Amino acid sequence: MHEIPSFTHIRDLLNRQPQPLVMRFLRDLGKGINRHTMIGDGQRVLISVSGGKDSLASALGLRLRLRYLPITYRLEAVLINWREHPHSTTALEAMRRYFDALEIPFTVLTAKMRPDSFGGRFDCYRCGRNRRRILFDHVREWNEFPMIATGHHLDDIVQTTLMNLFFRGSFSTMMPVQPFFQDTLRVVRPMCEVREETIRAVARELRLPVSSIDCPFRATNVRARIRPLIEEAARINPRVRENINRAHTNIQSEYLPEL
Repeated sequence: MHEIPSFTHIRDLLNRQPQPLVMRFLRDLGKGINRHTMIGDGQRVLISVSGGKDSLASALGLRLRLRYLPITYRLEAVLINWREHPHSTTALEAMRRYFDALEIPFTVLTAKMRPDSFGGRFDCYRCGRNRRRILFDHVREWNEFPMIATGHHLDDIVQTTLMNLFFRGSFSTMMPVQPFFQDTLRVVRPMCEVREETIRAVARELRLPVSSIDCPFRATNVRARIRPLIEEAARINPRVRENINRAHTNIQSEYLPEL
């Protein structure tokens, strides 16, 4: 059994200047948050944690930003631990210690990945919808405007754009700020302008407690097959991700009706 780290190096980050890599990550994170006016003073934000590098890095960034802001907000984190494919006890304890170091309350919700209401049907879309439903039910107990922060990054948004274009004939994607229920609840994506390669480097440099489960669709989902196409396009133009992401704003501007 591997020894579980205490994450003192993460706790130290709350009181000292982060290394240049982390500062670059924070700048990109802040760019997306500020551009889309995601999080305001006094808001309560639930971080959706999967155990992967993305959601762990998102929590780190949102916590570290508080050192440099004239406002404050409250952070909490929730991990949905699927009964069919659970995280190991060691992995859960490592994540608990990580969030303790960040001074973020951390809750684990155990749930069924394939509820009976799915009628035996299951895919990535239904898994995501089930996760969202559980998180929505959790924040409905809050007596204030709830906000859920996910770990989606720039590459996720670009992949979603191409998936919708290729397979649905729709030029649409995951929105940085997505309202639900007449805008009584919002899902925000703070890392919407952060490249995955930056997140990967931060996770490696800071030894984040990344944990994965035995997902039945890990190697065969459409997103995994789209990723190499984007990487190939980036060899032609290194800014292809940013350009695809920016295209959503451009097309909205181009088709605004004349006054």
